[in-house]
Amino acid sequence: MQQLNGDLTLRVPELPQPDAPLPLGSAAFSAIEFLNGYALVFVAAFLVTLISTPFVRRLAISMDIIDRPNEARKQHKFPIAYLGGFAVFLGVMTALGLSLFMIDGPGGMLGPVPLSIVIGVLAITFTGLADDVWGWDPRLKIAGQLVAAAALAVQDIGTRVAEGVLAPFVGDATTVLLALGPVSIASGDVFYWTGTALIALFVLGGCNAMNLIDGLDGLCSGTAAIMATALLVLSIALAAGVDFDNPFDSMAGTRVVLCLALLGAVLGFLPWNFNPAVIFLGDCGSLLIGYLLVVVILMLGEQGETHLVLAGLIIFALPIMDTSLAILRRKLAGVSMSQADANHIHHLAKRALGGVKSAVVALYGVTLLFGVFGVTLGILAIEEVVRLRIIYAAAIVAFGGIGAVALKSALRNRWQTQLKGNEESKGAGASKDSAEPAIAAALTSAAVPAAAAEPAIESPQPFRGASAAHERVD
Repeated sequence: MQQLNGDLTLRVPELPQPDAPLPLGSAAFSAIEFLNGYALVFVAAFLVTLISTPFVRRLAISMDIIDRPNEARKQHKFPIAYLGGFAVFLGVMTALGLSLFMIDGPGGMLGPVPLSIVIGVLAITFTGLADDVWGWDPRLKIAGQLVAAAALAVQDIGTRVAEGVLAPFVGDATTVLLALGPVSIASGDVFYWTGTALIALFVLGGCNAMNLIDGLDGLCSGTAAIMATALLVLSIALAAGVDFDNPFDSMAGTRVVLCLALLGAVLGFLPWNFNPAVIFLGDCGSLLIGYLLVVVILMLGEQGETHLVLAGLIIFALPIMDTSLAILRRKLAGVSMSQADANHIHHLAKRALGGVKSAVVALYGVTLLFGVFGVTLGILAIEEVVRLRIIYAAAIVAFGGIGAVALKSALRNRWQTQLKGNEESKGAGASKDSAEPAIAAALTSAAVPAAAAEPAIESPQPFRGASAAHERVD
């Protein structure tokens, strides 16, 4: 401002400085800034896992933590080391630790990975590691997974995941639904407790679903890489260009960090695990991978965007499909849910395509299709190109189709087994009732190739330099 002749005032506008910082409490970043800012997270996870895997393998051999083919249902021919998941854990934890020291770009303004997620990672890793080393009781494994789920609920990670569906029926979070004297129940309470139950369901389901598909060399780690990439694209699309009123409280950076950490770790492990594998993930790795994927999916509903959570579940559809098939198959057979069989999707694919590599690559393609579908729906919803009901309808159709395929396959297996059991009982002159026990047994042991009956190799000596086609039956 400049004053002339005592009366005339000339106002000179203050031009903004090109390098002036954003006002405190406000920030916006582009997709390139997210990728560039967090690139070191990916690199650290990849290199640490890639380098540490052979050392972890040697440790597993020295501690005799080896999967020997001493059962007919195990089809690898040589002993294979477990504990590959511990190398993945080292890569992920290194990446998460490095993310705390980032000062440029999004890493310098957005909040760090919450402590509850780190506690959950530790709980899940210890649970899987204990099962690999000591063979934990299934109830203890479930308890460890619930501890990881409870840690998320403590910091409200995922507790609003049901809000988008429930809000039209019970109102916003401040709506009072019931008041009894000084005690009142609001819609926000319903959102929280429903979300908490969903967290437990997601963690238990997601961790065990990834464990179930870990049955062929490179299948679990490779499909996890595809799913992590799809979730990364969705996370960046959700965060890029958004003005954060309080950047430190946002989960935008956390989603990107977890996706990049998981992607780097599984890509670092995949060269050692792809057919022919020299090391397996074990429960330590498959449970950890499932947990990280589920956490990212839950965080897509940070502000109650249930439709984005559904898009994330579509990306995760292959494990969901395999688990649905296994549950229906075992339920119809009348056997325990923990009963092993050889009718998982990867077993069917291997028998149909005639080899491990062909089956794994085909299932990579299926995962990629689900990933593209989920990302497309999510981005269309973020850009408000489609209405939310379209997302819900697409999810219902996708998972309804998965359920129908699972039921059809289970019923077909049961009918075929019943026919086979009846024919065998007639040929042996047995009564009709005597075929019943054979039905459940045949249903859950179905069609293991003859190669599986090869003698067990008890000595770990051939393991050095040996490789094997990994096909476990879970």
